[in-house]
Amino acid sequence: MTEDRPQHRDPVDAIIDQWAAVRPDLDTKAMEVFGRIYRLSRTMGDRMEKAYQPYGVSRGEFDVLATLRRAGEPYTLSPRQLSATLMLTTGGMTGRLDKLEKAGLLRRSPDPHDRRGLQVTLTDKGLDIIDQAVGAGLAVQTQALASMDAEQADQLADLLRELLRESD
Repeated sequence: MTEDRPQHRDPVDAIIDQWAAVRPDLDTKAMEVFGRIYRLSRTMGDRMEKAYQPYGVSRGEFDVLATLRRAGEPYTLSPRQLSATLMLTTGGMTGRLDKLEKAGLLRRSPDPHDRRGLQVTLTDKGLDIIDQAVGAGLAVQTQALASMDAEQADQLADLLRELLRESD
């Protein structure tokens, strides 16, 4: 490790060291970056699941409710729009919608502009749940960033944005 890099070692460092011992010819920089992104994603996913649990929704169900909420009033989208936004198959979306509708968090109704189509709309209960759950989730995410100052968090967000842009 160079002196300008943090001295705290993590499990990814151990993996990189193992590869260096058996395959010193490999450039493992990408593994260092993506290994940490993957581990962070899993850890934060678990934390987010726990944050949403008191509201009776999973991460996937939260995503549906949040997508409707972000759409603005009247908090209505078609199942196709939801599927495209969340990158889900129609079958996966149907399962989520069934559960959320049964819980009274959204309702499905005929699309007045398309006889074959449906609209999915947040109920008042769904709006209340998503507004509470998003606050709980943001608190967890903010806590995870507490070791960084605002400039570091902005820099990380910019770097990840660039990486995502180049990956598309």
